[in-house]
Parts: sequence; C-alpha cells; structure tokens
Amino acid sequence: MIRKRKTKVLAALVAAAAIALSGCTSTAAGGGSGSQEAIDPNNLVLVASVINTTNPYMASMIEGAQALGKKLGVEVQIVDSAGSSQTEISKIQAILAQGKKVALMVNTVASSDAPTIVDAVKQAGGYVVVWWNKPDNLEPWDVGNNFVAFQKYSGVESGECTGKALAESLGGKGNVIGLAGVEDSTTSQTRVAGFKEALKAYPDIKLLDVQSANWDPQQGLSVTQSLLTKYPDQVDGIWAADDAMIIGATNAAKNAGQYNDIKFVSDGLYPPVVDMMKEPNSPVVGETFHRGFMASSIGLYTAYLAATGKIDPSTLPQEKRDSLFKLQCVGPNDFEQYTKWDNDVDGWVSQLVDGGDPWNVQPTPLVGQGPEQLPAG
Repeated sequence: MIRKRKTKVLAALVAAAAIALSGCTSTAAGGGSGSQEAIDPNNLVLVASVINTTNPYMASMIEGAQALGKKLGVEVQIVDSAGSSQTEISKIQAILAQGKKVALMVNTVASSDAPTIVDAVKQAGGYVVVWWNKPDNLEPWDVGNNFVAFQKYSGVESGECTGKALAESLGGKGNVIGLAGVEDSTTSQTRVAGFKEALKAYPDIKLLDVQSANWDPQQGLSVTQSLLTKYPDQVDGIWAADDAMIIGATNAAKNAGQYNDIKFVSDGLYPPVVDMMKEPNSPVVGETFHRGFMASSIGLYTAYLAATGKIDPSTLPQEKRDSLFKLQCVGPNDFEQYTKWDNDVDGWVSQLVDGGDPWNVQPTPLVGQGPEQLPAG
C-alpha cells in the first residue's frame, strides 16, 4: 500500500513537473516567433490607459487612440486612471477579463506600475506597449512578445532644452522654481535632471525650489501659489515638466499680478500654451513639441501590429523595443510650423497606418534607444 501510494505521488510529481515545464516552454516562446496565433481584429479591443483626463496631453492621447480605432475599424476602450495606480491597474484587469484579446497602450501613473500591468496582459494573451514610464531594468525582450515595446521622448533632452531657454530669456541671471510631475516617474525624473543640467552653464541662475505637481493643472496652480508666497517677489522664472502644470502656474502668476514679470517654459506645446505664445511679448519663452495623439496612436498601432501577426517583436532590433522618438525644441518664433496636424488628427493617423511603420513617421520618427542615461552629478 505504501509502495502504491509512493508510486502515485511520484507520478503526480512527474505530471506536475511536465505541466510546469510546458508552461515555462510556452512563456519562453513568448519571446520568439510563432508563440501565439495572430488575433483576428474582430476579436480584439484597443485600450488606451491615461493618467488622468484633466491634463490636455492625456486628452490628446485619447483623441489619437480613438482616431486609430476609427481608422482600423476596431473597438476602443479608454482607461482614466484618475492619478491612481490602483485605479489604473484594476480597470485594466477588468478589461482583460471581459473576453476579447487586448492591445494596450498605457501611460503608467508610476514607473513601478509597469511590471504588474505587463504581467497581467501577458497572462491574458494580450499585447502591451508602455509609454513614458517603466523601471529601467524591465525590458521587453526579457518578458517576451506580449510586452511589445516601451516608447518615449527623451526627458533629459526636454529638460535641457527648456532649461536653457529659460536661462537665456533671463539673460543668465535670476531666481527660478520648478514643477515636477509624479515623483515615481522616470519621465519626470529625467526632465528634472535635464533642467538642472542645463542650469549648470548659468552660475548666476539660482534654483530656489522644485516641487511635484503630479502632471495636474490644479496642483500646478496650488504649488505655484505656495512657492510665490514662500519666495515673495523673488521668482523670475518658472520651469515645469509639462504644460498641464505650467497652465496652473501661469494662472497662479496672474492671480498674484506677476504674469508679465515671470518667464515660463515647459514641455508639450499644448493648445492653451500655443494661445499664450501667440500673445504679444508672451512670457512663455520655451517649449518642446510632441503630441499625445501621436504617442498613443504610435503605441497602440505597434501593439496592434504584434497582436494581429503583422510584426514579430522577437525579431525587432532592441531600439524598436526600447525606443526614443524625436522631439523638437521650439520658441515663440518657430512654434507654429510644428502644429499643423493639431486640427487633422485623423489625417495624421491615416499617414501612420498607411505607412505601416510606427517607427518612421514624421515629424516624430525613432531616433535612439533607451533607457536614458541621467547626466552625471
């Protein structure tokens, strides 16, 4: 009886090991060709997950996702994370449980959210492209085909561009403050690092303070109000990691009667900031150009191509899986040449899809490979 029981236990262990080995083989195959059958677009849902819907950049991301779904004839669902990692993850998990396969573009609230989201999508047999934020040690080729790519614009380059513009507008002398995004965000961290690096060339520029305003215009307003109170009549310039926060900052300056006494720079060239730059003698003196609708549609289209078998991520060069796309440094004299697609998002998305190559579409082609290296010191 004991021998029979041992035999049954051994058989069960062998069977379990075989199942585990089979599972490991399947997972490993996820990094290679032919690991999953191509998904019929009729059984696919495109999902765009954004940090919030109060930020104009996020609204633009939603617009791009919807335009792509319209172009491809595929259902689109939007996740509003409301600035909460928990909300973001639970909403994505709920969509994964609905039945259809998912091609997801996620702008993660925090970098640390990426592993959980990537794993959930992989387990559900979907495909994900992460935009802007992930841990540097989480690479798509280590996960497999289901984590198709990570994509972003250079944060260091953005911060250096706008930091230099701010310093130059002040004649190389004065006091400035900075507004960072979410603290656990590689995008915010790299932009702040680029900003501080740019200021090293201007020893007479003093950085009074940098505080987080979480990519939110209302927090940009309240944080700036607090800093203007803390440093009365001392602030000559305000830098922000994105335009949602600079919109709040300019409103705070207006409330304090200081709007025309302060220079502003930021990232994204959102429509409300475009309007400010059109003002005579605008205090907005530097920006970077990239677009939420371009980012989201590039990301979603990349995930779609993988899901439908049009590309095999395992065969892509690493720069197409951890990617840096081109951004432009712009100012009051040249910004208008970059905004021509803002009133024709459908047209730009058609250009993207008709070209069939998300890494080679103007004005934002692939220009490098991540992860970004922070400036020394």
